[in-house]
Amino acid sequence: MLDTLRGWLHAMLDWVQSFAHTPHGGTALFAIAFAESSFFPIPPDVLLIPLCLGDPSRAFWFAGLCSLGSVLGGVAGYAIGYWGGRPLVYRFFADEKVHAVERYYDRYNAWATGIAGLTPIPYKLFTISGGACAIDFKIFLLASAVSRSLRFFAVATLIWWFGAPIQAFLDEYLELLFIAFVVLLLGGFWVFGRGMGRAGRSGAGAGAAPAGTAPAGTDSAGPTVPAEPAAEALPVSEVRKGDDR
Repeated sequence: MLDTLRGWLHAMLDWVQSFAHTPHGGTALFAIAFAESSFFPIPPDVLLIPLCLGDPSRAFWFAGLCSLGSVLGGVAGYAIGYWGGRPLVYRFFADEKVHAVERYYDRYNAWATGIAGLTPIPYKLFTISGGACAIDFKIFLLASAVSRSLRFFAVATLIWWFGAPIQAFLDEYLELLFIAFVVLLLGGFWVFGRGMGRAGRSGAGAGAAPAGTAPAGTDSAGPTVPAEPAAEALPVSEVRKGDDR
């Protein structure tokens, strides 16, 4: 299993990195950054790094292309989650569970999206689940733009400043990083499903009436019996006539 995964990763990495030696490196970088934010398993850093090393004077241009492609790909991932994942979520989970997760996700979506955009956590997990939970799109877009730009411009700055020694470090640890990336991706979707189940259970428990408590409009013995209407009061003059008789 591990050997198969390692061979698949090597093939994918070699294919992505091969674009660094073609005239279409910038176009390929934009396309891979776009695809990685929604479905492609290899992050664009794999191509960004050799492109920056090959032409350090254009490192920040490549970082800008990568950031733009990644943010637009995040929008595509959001759309996939909203139009494709959302119906599936409602199909496999009860409505109250979905609404509970949506409220939680919407409260912390800027932090979650920003953290995912800066770290090796698979970004597509947050773009697709963000769409599935219908989080605030403006905040999602802003957090994506800030975090992804910070990440890719930081990579470009390091390469521009240190140069080739960074490549030696990446060659040594890149395989381990991408195996961890795939594990994090699968684990992230598992945690999302578990979190939806827990949030739904807690939401259902909060909405249920305590044991032994009767619903509104009833008492412990049963439904409330309406009281007899009060007799209409007679005018004072009529009362006096009755007394005289």
